[in-house]
Amino acid sequence: MRLLVTRPEADAGKLMAALAGNGHEAVLAPLMEIDFHDAAELPVRDWQAILVTSANGARALAARGEAAALKAVPVFAVGHASAEAARAAGFSHVRSADGDVEALADLVSAELSPDAGPLLHVAGSVTAGDLQVMLGVKGFEVVRAVLYEARPVRFLPDVAHAALEARDVDGVLLYSPRTARLFMTLVHEAGLDGALAGVEAFCLSGAVAADAAGRDGEGALFRRVHVAERPEQPALIELVNKTALAARDDLT
Repeated sequence: MRLLVTRPEADAGKLMAALAGNGHEAVLAPLMEIDFHDAAELPVRDWQAILVTSANGARALAARGEAAALKAVPVFAVGHASAEAARAAGFSHVRSADGDVEALADLVSAELSPDAGPLLHVAGSVTAGDLQVMLGVKGFEVVRAVLYEARPVRFLPDVAHAALEARDVDGVLLYSPRTARLFMTLVHEAGLDGALAGVEAFCLSGAVAADAAGRDGEGALFRRVHVAERPEQPALIELVNKTALAARDDLT
């Protein structure tokens, strides 16, 4: 399959390689640009744990000089990619919730105590879910440090525009509701709504799929909207592989 990868460039490398290794042609068309907030305040506290809800959060923290003093603090990551980024940054005690923000809140609640100290949530300027609320109702103190911003591109990337216009794309991978909404908006603004009729949408979660399908769930422009069995990259790649195999079987 020929697939549009909408992830930021820093996040797309392993995904592109994995898709190519499974026989797909991956076309990088990032919809977000990542800017680290180097001057943002990083509070100094006796942290019980660090909460990471994206790989970029882990990278933004690792880029700070203060991170050296935090490497022994346990890290609770939302999923595999963010956990891997934390380990690569030198954090020695990393646990993955292997899910979404709610799964992370559940893991933290099960393994930590509100009385053992505050939690540092390393985040972007826009987040999915509110850990402060989810954990606050259970008695945890969560301090959010905004260390990066994912800025949406203003126009559909040229490579995506050309592929859609030529009807030369089989699918698009969408990782977040925000990215799904942005993709649909940019496609519409480019006058390419009709080009999605032959495109499969591969979504990391049901929340992503809801935004890919449209506000009312009835105005889907894609050929089909698929949801990974688990909100993690390997499951999304597995979904792409199964869909491609099914398409080949239909042709034989």
